[in-house]
Amino acid sequence: MHTSHQFVNKKQHGIALLEGLIALLIFSIAIIALMGLQAAALNNATEAKFRADASFLANQIVGHIWSDRDNIASYAYSGGAPASCTSANQTVCGWLAGISDVLPDAANQTQRVAITNISTGVNQVTVTVGWKSPRGSAHNFVTVTQIGG
Repeated sequence: MHTSHQFVNKKQHGIALLEGLIALLIFSIAIIALMGLQAAALNNATEAKFRADASFLANQIVGHIWSDRDNIASYAYSGGAPASCTSANQTVCGWLAGISDVLPDAANQTQRVAITNISTGVNQVTVTVGWKSPRGSAHNFVTVTQIGG
């Protein structure tokens, strides 16, 4: 009876080491997965911040236009990179410079303020804010509003 007990121990010799290695492998995979989730969460938070900034900037120029309705046509900007502001309206040029300061690679993207007269005394304002994320994908935020005089 004593010999059969020794036989069982020899057969199971190394099982604890194997179980430990498997547990270490599972733990390592879990840590790598958590690191991936953290990276994805950070990327999504960064993209959300850019979208919020673009929304703020678009609404900022709409606010300027709304408060200066008598000169609404001067806010039209047909597009182009902010660094080459061709608008005679200094508010538009300042707004374009602000976009370049806040959003990544906005200086190389098209920004636009389109003003369309849709009826007597009512204009439709379409603002497009563009940027390129650090991951290389181009984004646009577009807001459309109607401003009456």
